[in-house]
Amino acid sequence: MSYFNRKHPSKGVLSRDDQPTVVFLTVCTKNRRSWLACDDAHELLRSIWVNTRDWEVGPYILMPDHLHLFASPGLLTRGFDRWVALWKARFTIGFSKEGFGWQQSAFHHRIRTYEDCEAKWKYIRQNAVRAGLVSDVGDWPYQGEIFPSRYWW
Repeated sequence: MSYFNRKHPSKGVLSRDDQPTVVFLTVCTKNRRSWLACDDAHELLRSIWVNTRDWEVGPYILMPDHLHLFASPGLLTRGFDRWVALWKARFTIGFSKEGFGWQQSAFHHRIRTYEDCEAKWKYIRQNAVRAGLVSDVGDWPYQGEIFPSRYWW
């Protein structure tokens, strides 16, 4: 069965020794409700990502109803999917805003080239501008980088 004929993507992240492992992740809020882009959520996610180092979060952006991030291997005591489930669960326990929730699944894929990484980052940085939330990408407060890495190209 070829990759393009599969009905469901494979689970996990495949690593290769001949290139860095960088993963691009998108996580949506449950029913795409707009609760994520706020100071409390931003601070809590940053704290969880700093302290949950199975995978290290590089550049990221929070939008009202979804987030994007790049991650690379950290301590690797958990696989990628288990790490995502862990930080989503810790966030759920620690966040006190009413009516929030995460979409059950998430979308991720491994970045294979500098060009792919650059294109993804340029695209997601423009999200807040395209949504009319700010006029300049630098004005969006819910973005950053936790673990700078030589692999972010």
